[in-house]
Amino acid sequence: MTRPRYKRTTTEHRDEPMPVVLPHVVMEVALDGTMTVTVDGAPYGPEPFVPAWRREDFARVLDQLTDQRRSPVRVEVREADGTTFTDIITPSTRRRRHPAPTPEPPAQRVMPELVMLHGEGFVPGEDVAIAVVIAHGDAALDGTMRGLLTAEQATTSPTREVILLGRVSGTLTIGHPE
Repeated sequence: MTRPRYKRTTTEHRDEPMPVVLPHVVMEVALDGTMTVTVDGAPYGPEPFVPAWRREDFARVLDQLTDQRRSPVRVEVREADGTTFTDIITPSTRRRRHPAPTPEPPAQRVMPELVMLHGEGFVPGEDVAIAVVIAHGDAALDGTMRGLLTAEQATTSPTREVILLGRVSGTLTIGHPE
């Protein structure tokens, strides 16, 4: 009788499930707007010779961390006033590079009609969802957001309502694009 090529091991049965462990990112924002970042307790800083992280770098730092790890991260933001915000951030799919489409001849190219919804009150640089969720965009440095969609995309909603949702601030704008 031949022996199996693998080694059998005994398995322990657990009554409780194994906990899920995500990388823990802590962002501490100072009064002057500078920000320190740690990942699982280890400092995470900008590239050499680049200025220190600032509040405006929030979205860029999270994109870097989720892209490097290709997994969600648990984020804890500690503001200078003592408030704390915690969330789970997943890797973004909107910035992945796809092969460039084959260009059409200029005579046949038709520019789509765009419609816009404007919102305010977002955290500068935060990721803002545009729903019927067909796209994501980043808030401007002043905390405003313009969600641009084609008219065809807007008509996919029977109510023609579009939602801008700030994933960090929780700011919500609902309206009909112009």
